[in-house]
Amino acid sequence: MGEFNGKVAVVTGTTGIGRAIALRLARDGARVAALGIDISANTELAKIATANKLELRVVHTDVAEPTSVGDAFAQVIADLGGVDIIANSAAVHPYGNATDTPFETFMRCMAVNVGSIHLTAEHGVPEMRKRGGGAIINISSVQGFACQPGVSAYVASKGAIHALTRAMAIDFAPDKIRVVSISPGSVRTPILELAARTFEGEDADVAAVFSRFGQAHPLGRIGEPEEVAALAAFLASDAAAFITGSDHRIDGGLTAGIGVR
Repeated sequence: MGEFNGKVAVVTGTTGIGRAIALRLARDGARVAALGIDISANTELAKIATANKLELRVVHTDVAEPTSVGDAFAQVIADLGGVDIIANSAAVHPYGNATDTPFETFMRCMAVNVGSIHLTAEHGVPEMRKRGGGAIINISSVQGFACQPGVSAYVASKGAIHALTRAMAIDFAPDKIRVVSISPGSVRTPILELAARTFEGEDADVAAVFSRFGQAHPLGRIGEPEEVAALAAFLASDAAAFITGSDHRIDGGLTAGIGVR
């Protein structure tokens, strides 16, 4: 507790991993602004923050839209005085290959998953420079390294996050701004529930499907959002002061093996 006292954090995404990161940073002392487009999720996160007396505000934002992100950062800076940490977790996960995914769907996926990282840097990095440095955490996926069939837009976006993270780390190192990515395996989130219902039907026993998904991971289970949030908190902290430009897998050993059949 208190690791981030005096720090201001901006987190994109108000469900799943984004929500867990926002709550973790707030519980560790940061003043947090969570940016999200889902009104019901925004409302729920705000209620959790209030119930736990956390300094966490929710700003309704389309993180893929430049004006919306600019307005959100202007509000954060006016209210909280600057930015020290950005955690980019907002994501969409369309299904389809390169022939049956509409181009508009592909571009929306890239705008949300990758473009939002550019936009938060555009508005956040100048504020970090004023404060002598900062940390940016980008949530990617193991599917940026190896992928399943039928997820071409999503995996393209996650691979792009790895490359963009490296570029930002090099570009902003002179400003003492560290940039890293995290690549989770299967984690208990709304996106994973979407996967369960996509492949097993709307009436699927989601808990049973999650259990089966977990068996693909050597540790025998799926991950929890709070576990990813714990890693994000470490990477944002002074304990990780010499870590930048790197990706950090939290996948229960999923990518350590070879799926030989």
